[in-house]
Amino acid sequence: MLKVSGHPLLREKLTRLRDERTPPRDFRALVAEIATLLLYEATADLPLADHEVRTPLAPYRGSRLAEQVGLVPVLRAGIGMVEAALALIPEAQVWHIGLFRDERTLRPIEYYNRLPAGATAQVCLVLDPMLATGGSAVATIDILKRWGAKRVKYVGIIAAPEGVAALSAAHPAVPIHIAALDERLNEKGYILPGLGDAGDRQFGTG
Repeated sequence: MLKVSGHPLLREKLTRLRDERTPPRDFRALVAEIATLLLYEATADLPLADHEVRTPLAPYRGSRLAEQVGLVPVLRAGIGMVEAALALIPEAQVWHIGLFRDERTLRPIEYYNRLPAGATAQVCLVLDPMLATGGSAVATIDILKRWGAKRVKYVGIIAAPEGVAALSAAHPAVPIHIAALDERLNEKGYILPGLGDAGDRQFGTG
């Protein structure tokens, strides 16, 4: 279930994000702004429960989220999307999963996992700016499913058709929310036209 946002603000911010002249500070700010807009759309179907409060004038029956949300940034590039998500969902839990891509095989290798013994969130949002080969996304969702997560959504920024195909084949029930679907992967597994390495560009390590 691929959902590519066509929001004008996303398209404008994504153009600035791709620009090779954008410095790390501005790049990080744009990642957060884009994540906010994507997460607004990705969470539109979260279930609600009635919740009563009292205004300064009268009682009011409103709503609160009915399920615990877990944020799962894929280290390290996904870190830049976490603060935006917490600004929208302050009560969300944050669980980190560390994967790196073997540059020879392009396969993900897990090096960090701090999930507790059993699932503590009913809805998990996997945060990772780039869906390239799809290997890291598939591996992360495999881990979450084994953990016991009942609902998982992938929220990224740019995807390649190869990554979307891999993730959809492995986890067809997982919605994929992105800002852009690019042309293809190059021979090194990078998205074209893409934006380079999202982690390096966020943290100035390229």
